[in-house]
Amino acid sequence: MLRYLSADYIFPVSSEPVKDGVVVLNESGEIMDVLNPTQSSTIPGTIEHFQGIITPGFVNSHCHLELSHLHGKIPEGTGLVSFVKNVISQRTAGEEQVLSAMKTNDRLMFENGIVAVGDISNNHLSKSIKQNSSIYYHTFIELLGFDPEKAEAVFNRALELKSEFAPFPASVVPHAPYSVSEKLFGLLREYSERHENLCSMHNQESRAENDLFISKSGEFPDFYKWMKQDLNFFNARYQSSIQCILPLLSAKQKTLLVHNTFTKPEDIAAMVASGKEINWCFCPNANLYIEGKLPEINKFLDHSHKITVGTDSLASNDKLCILSELKVLKEHFPELPFSQTIRWATLNGAAFLGIDNRYGSIEKGKTPGLNLVKNVNGSELAPYSTIKKLI
Repeated sequence: MLRYLSADYIFPVSSEPVKDGVVVLNESGEIMDVLNPTQSSTIPGTIEHFQGIITPGFVNSHCHLELSHLHGKIPEGTGLVSFVKNVISQRTAGEEQVLSAMKTNDRLMFENGIVAVGDISNNHLSKSIKQNSSIYYHTFIELLGFDPEKAEAVFNRALELKSEFAPFPASVVPHAPYSVSEKLFGLLREYSERHENLCSMHNQESRAENDLFISKSGEFPDFYKWMKQDLNFFNARYQSSIQCILPLLSAKQKTLLVHNTFTKPEDIAAMVASGKEINWCFCPNANLYIEGKLPEINKFLDHSHKITVGTDSLASNDKLCILSELKVLKEHFPELPFSQTIRWATLNGAAFLGIDNRYGSIEKGKTPGLNLVKNVNGSELAPYSTIKKLI
């Protein structure tokens, strides 16, 4: 039996919004058609009418589900270096507590209309949650190791962890320029030249990251003293962090650069000139939580087809909700239309994860899930907009 769902607007994402349109789907949630009002006038069945905007299910392209137990435990506005210290100091918790928090927030993400997640992992615990979840997960196994002498051991442990997540999609990725040595980047590049290995990396989340690479100054030298890490091997590079490590990234893989809070136009230009397939992910709530600053998103708009949206973790966010991220974008960048940002939160994320044959847009043959965005201002988000999962 077919279902017919109508709303003030249907946002297929892959095509223009349809005012008073109707989505036709079968019992398994597969999209059969999207009709305009004229086409829908002859529908034989009952049309379910909703007030608001029907969108595809959301794609959260950057999350740390395993940090869910840190919700509310790290103070806001302390800056990235202090935040990282807090995560390191408080990360350890009982397995039962960690699993319970992950299970709860996997369910909440689903209820918040999220159908797919790019999730960072440093251990195997999230596998049991993912294998019982209704959400599609791609797991990014994170490399952390600034000491070049430990590069091979760190990389081999990551490969072992990746194998533990089999048969679920997973790849080995660098944490950030300031936490991965050149030798470790080299091992990853060699591996990525020979294997399909989707890449995601935190990028320029703080001014301190650029300070480290440009002049070996700022907060990170003291941070590594706190970590008892000798930095004698590292010298100033006189360039921003991303420009320094760009040659170390494989040209054969798609790369998602996450946060980009302190990314400048010259960095964006360098990425474009490299010819590498670079995607940009924004996590606005986390940026405000940690640094109290948002990226200069208007500088990225020439490459809007490469932008995605993430939530980061509950260590740096109040909830794992993509609509909440889009509302923050609308508040701070009111010129951005919902028809643009919804693409970042759906089809672009699905394309990056390689699942746009199923997710990301309301198109015939897909099963993307359907969300209803309620309490809107015509075809635009409002501060009081809410989300309801339809399918």
